[in-house]
Amino acid sequence: MRETEAGLIFDARDVVGESLVWDDRRGRLVWVDIIGRRIYRLDPSTGAHENWPTDDLVTSVGLRADGGAVVGLRKMITLWDFGGPFRTLATIEADRPSTRLNEGVVAPDGSFWVGTMANNIGPDDTPLAIASDEGRLYRVGPGGDVRRLSEDRFGITNTMAWLPDGRFVTADTMKNALYSYEWDEKADRLGERLPFFTGFERGLPDGSCLDAEGYVWNCRVVGGSCLARIAPDGRLDRIVELPCSWPTSCAFGGEGLDTLFVTSARFTMTTEHLAANPSEGGLFALRPGVRGVPANRFG
Repeated sequence: MRETEAGLIFDARDVVGESLVWDDRRGRLVWVDIIGRRIYRLDPSTGAHENWPTDDLVTSVGLRADGGAVVGLRKMITLWDFGGPFRTLATIEADRPSTRLNEGVVAPDGSFWVGTMANNIGPDDTPLAIASDEGRLYRVGPGGDVRRLSEDRFGITNTMAWLPDGRFVTADTMKNALYSYEWDEKADRLGERLPFFTGFERGLPDGSCLDAEGYVWNCRVVGGSCLARIAPDGRLDRIVELPCSWPTSCAFGGEGLDTLFVTSARFTMTTEHLAANPSEGGLFALRPGVRGVPANRFG
């Protein structure tokens, strides 16, 4: 399979598929549909799958060291065991009712890093305009302690990747920019925000993952229809075309971590567009010729 031959492997029809992660212990992909309010688990080798509905927005998911999951909802970070109730671990920005959680990824130290944003989903699940930069970055420890990582504000927080040299890479979708941070040892938080990959004209940045060579694979949402592979120095290495217009999140998986899986969205798309492009919101796979790295585990 060449890199340009990304194919649909699961017709999820997610409204906003996100937070894709490979569970190497079970050989399963796990992800969420934020607006569809469900969590998925799929065996890509057989097509066997499960999904669990949620009462409210489910914004992110990560794997726990003990075999369960850590799940971001609208305002809460919870512990969950692939079935049963969500057990609240922490509440983020309880005093800011107009914001919600978005991206969330387990960090190398076993904590869960999450970003917030102005709520962009109305009561009837129609889009709301974002008028200001309300997003912030937080670290949630295994014990439920919450710490703000920076004073920087974001329109839409997306992408959380840790480069081999220790830099943290994140994105603001609304600014069409990925940024890098060094860790400030003295302040015990993120240091200065620096441009990493900006101004790319194909769509906008959404979720990302890292490969074993230390390159960032970034999904280009809002019509980008591609993945951008970005070198550790911020240089565009290559573009991989995708058969969906809103790729949202990606993760390496499979037995050798050599398959790149991609979720997508159909949020805001017209009935006419979906009729002509029914695989929007699906899960896609390709083999780009490089391997990934195992997902971090919470705790």
